[in-house]
Amino acid sequence: MMNKEKNESKEIIKYISDFISNYIYTKTESSNTLKSYRIALQLYLEYLEANGINILNINYECFSVSNIENWMEWLINVRKSKPQSVNNRLASLKIFLKYLGKKDISLLHIYTQACGITRKKTKKVKVKGISKEALKNLFSVINQTTKTGKRDITMFVLMYNTAIRVNEMLSLRLKDIYLDVGKPYIVIIGKGNKLRSLYLLPKTVEYLNKYILETHNIDYNENNYLFYSKIKGKKEKMTQPAVEKQLKKWAKIAHEKCKEVPETLHPHQLRHAAASHWLEDGMNIVQISYLLGHEQLQTTMIYLEITTAQKAQALEKLDTTKNTTKKWKKDIQKLSDLCK
Repeated sequence: MMNKEKNESKEIIKYISDFISNYIYTKTESSNTLKSYRIALQLYLEYLEANGINILNINYECFSVSNIENWMEWLINVRKSKPQSVNNRLASLKIFLKYLGKKDISLLHIYTQACGITRKKTKKVKVKGISKEALKNLFSVINQTTKTGKRDITMFVLMYNTAIRVNEMLSLRLKDIYLDVGKPYIVIIGKGNKLRSLYLLPKTVEYLNKYILETHNIDYNENNYLFYSKIKGKKEKMTQPAVEKQLKKWAKIAHEKCKEVPETLHPHQLRHAAASHWLEDGMNIVQISYLLGHEQLQTTMIYLEITTAQKAQALEKLDTTKNTTKKWKKDIQKLSDLCK
C-alpha cells in the first residue's frame, strides 16, 4: 500500500511537471493563460497541504469531486477570491485533469467527474461600448509623427478593423500578414490554436504597410512579431499591459476633446465596439461570430446582448445573402472612413 502511494505521488509530480513545462504551451501562446494554469495548480497543491496532504503523499483520490468543491470554497473563504476567479481556476484545473486522462485512460474518470462540478454564480459584467464618434476622436489625437504614435495607431486601427483579441494581435508575426495580394488579410491563431483568416480594410493595409516599412525594413525577419518591445537589443513580444497603458494614454487625451471617449478605455472595448458596429450596419450574426472567433453562435448572441427580437431579425438575414453582400460593401466604406 505504501509503495502504491509513493508510486502515485511520483507519477503525479511527473505529470504536473510535464503539464507546466510542455503541455500547456501546445494549448495557447497567451502569457496570461499560461500563468493561470500554473497558479491554479499551485493553489490546489496549497489547499491540499493545508489539509495535511503534501507533494510526497499526494494521490489520485486527492482530485475527487468533493475535494475540488471544497477547494473552491477555500478559495472564496480563505483566499478571498471572487467567484469569476474561482471559475477560472476550476477551468484551468479541468485542463490538467483532461491531460491526465490523455496520458492514462484509466484516469479519464477523474476528468469526467470533474466536468459535472457546478461553477460559481457570478454577476454579469457588461462591456461598455464606445461610439463611432468617440473612436474618430481617439484615432485623431494619436501623434503619428512619432515612432510610438505610428505603432499605436496601427495597432488600434487593426484591432477595430478585425475585432481581434489583444493577445491574438500581439501573437501576429510578419509571416502571418498578407498585404501584397488581391484581398489583403491576416492569419490569426485564436483560442485552442484554431486558425482563421481576417480580411483587411484599405486604410488598415495602408497603416500596416507604412509601419512595417519603417519598423521592420532594415532587419526584416518573417518570424519577428509585428508589434514588439526591444529588450536587450532583441525584438520580444509586446505585453498586454503595455498596450493597455498606451490606449489609456491616448484615451485620456481624447476625453478632453470628446467626453464620449472613456478615460479608462480598455483594448477589449475596441473588439466589442467593432462587433456592435458591424451588427448596427447590417452584418449577419454568423459573419460576426466567425470574425470574433466564437465557437458557438450563442456566445456571440450573449456577447452582443442581443434581444430575442434581434436574434430573430439577425437569423432572418441569413436567408438574404444577396442583400447582405451589397450592404456589407457599403459598410466597408463606412468603416474605412472611420479609420481615416
